[in-house]
Formats: sequence, structure tokens, C-alpha cells
Amino acid sequence: MVDCRVIASGLRFPEGPIYLADGSILIVEIARGTLTRVTASGVVEIVANLGGGPNGAAIGPDGKVYVCNNGGFEWHEANGMLVPGFAPDNYIGGSIQQVDLQTGDVRTLYTHCGDERLKGPNDLVFDDQGGFWFTDNGKRYARTEDVGSVYYATIDGNFISEQVYPRSHPNGIALSPDGRTLYVAETMVGRVWQYPVVAPGQVNVPPGLLNSAALLYGAPGFDLYDSMAVEACGNLCVGTLARGGITVISPEGAFVEHVPLPDPGTSNIAFGGHDMKIAYVTLSCTGHLVAINWPRPGLRLNFNK
Repeated sequence: MVDCRVIASGLRFPEGPIYLADGSILIVEIARGTLTRVTASGVVEIVANLGGGPNGAAIGPDGKVYVCNNGGFEWHEANGMLVPGFAPDNYIGGSIQQVDLQTGDVRTLYTHCGDERLKGPNDLVFDDQGGFWFTDNGKRYARTEDVGSVYYATIDGNFISEQVYPRSHPNGIALSPDGRTLYVAETMVGRVWQYPVVAPGQVNVPPGLLNSAALLYGAPGFDLYDSMAVEACGNLCVGTLARGGITVISPEGAFVEHVPLPDPGTSNIAFGGHDMKIAYVTLSCTGHLVAINWPRPGLRLNFNK
């Protein structure tokens, strides 16, 4: 097991870490419904109450934080771990939210794409044009579940477009260092897909459900993929559920390594530090935010200075 330093404990299913220049980390707490700051000294502060189920988060070109809100889950506790379940009784749908870090004000930007309701927005990434890609994981019910999608939207709340459909539980999303490839991780099937970005907000999707041309990597065992970050060299670092840890995949689709961590709910990773060689990882089921010395520098995200 890799050595890791616990930054904060007692968090309610943390995800979506964002490293800030002052050394603090923004996270969401899905079960608490908040955007939360963990200071460099480990103090936990609530930035905004978002309700529902705030999931992925990212800094936009205006310095505000954009959040995928999945609409919430049922929650179950067992053996000291917190685990999400089906859509809750009070579920009304998912949304994209904007948070002003200075005031804590929250604005809902999107609840639909055309006539299609957003169901479980999960993770997002900004391109260098200032728009963002996001996944919609859908919601699960006792006997049915939604089919997922990948969308592109702008921060003014005026444009949203579905770009990839269907996808099975799309979760993590990332861009290559040159911005020309969009990566999407699927949770339950343990796959990572790649799509050429042909114009701002547009990707090339190979036709046909049986077409594997866009498949970058498929897990050989029972690995469930969550969110991901990209190294400066282009490797993908994917939060790996069930086995617990971070799986590293090359941009050519080769397995590089698996970094084991002590939580089957290892969900999200973000890079920070002056040399971008500290990995901040959310151990969601046990409620920890940890820091790991990483062997290679991570990619600095657009607008996250």
C-alpha cells in the first residue's frame, strides 16, 4: 500500500478535488450536499450548500466553481463505510450549478438539454475555449436504470449539446494535454473511451453500437472506474472502485501501474503542489482526503492557476 498523508477526515463521501494556489483543496461532499474547502492546515470549511448530490467540480474561466449535481442518492452505512444507493424519494433530477467562491452564491445553469432532463451529472472538464464537457451517469432504481450521455455546455447557461450517446454509466472525463482528445471512463464496465475533438464542443463518435474504434482500455478484472486526472506526459490516472486505488493508463491504451489505496471507494484524483507532483485523492467510503507523493507531474488544468 502506498504511503499517504491524511489531510482531512470525517467527510461525507468526498469527491471532485480542486487544488488552489493557496494550498487549500476544494471538494464536494455528496452526502452532505456541500462544496467544501479543506485548508492547507486541514481545517474543513463549508463554502456553499448545494443540496441534492454535488459530484464533480472544476474552476471556470471566470474563477467560479462549476459543479455537476447528480440529484442525490439513498445512503447506506456498514462497517464504517458510507455507500450510495438508488435515487432517493425526493429526487427531482440533476443539474449543473455555478458557485461564487467569494460570496457562496449558487446559480443553477442547466437542468435539461432540450427536452431531455439531466439525470445524474457526474464529472466535468473545461477546454481552453472556456466551455466544459460533462458526463451524465444517470440514476439507478430498484429494477431499472438510465442510459448515460456526454454533454458540452457554456458557462452562460445558454448552450448545451449532447455529444456522446449512449454510454454505460459514464463517470470520469478528461482532455489530453493538447486538448485534441476527450477521454470518458465508464464505471460498471470498467472501460475508458477516447474521442477526437474536431471543433470546440464537438467530438467524432464512431458509428454503430458494435464499433470498438473509440475504446482505449478495458479493465481485465472487476475494476469500476470513477473520475480521472491526466499526467503532463498524457497518462490517465483513473480512480478505481472495488479494488481501491488509482489505475494509470498510457495514452496508447497500455496499463502502466495500479497504485493501491485503503478504500474500495477511491473515487477522484487531482494534482497540485509547486511541481504538480502531489496527488490529492478522495477516499469516499471512509470519508478521507489524502495526499500522495506522485512519481510524475500532473497536468495543470485550464483556468486552475
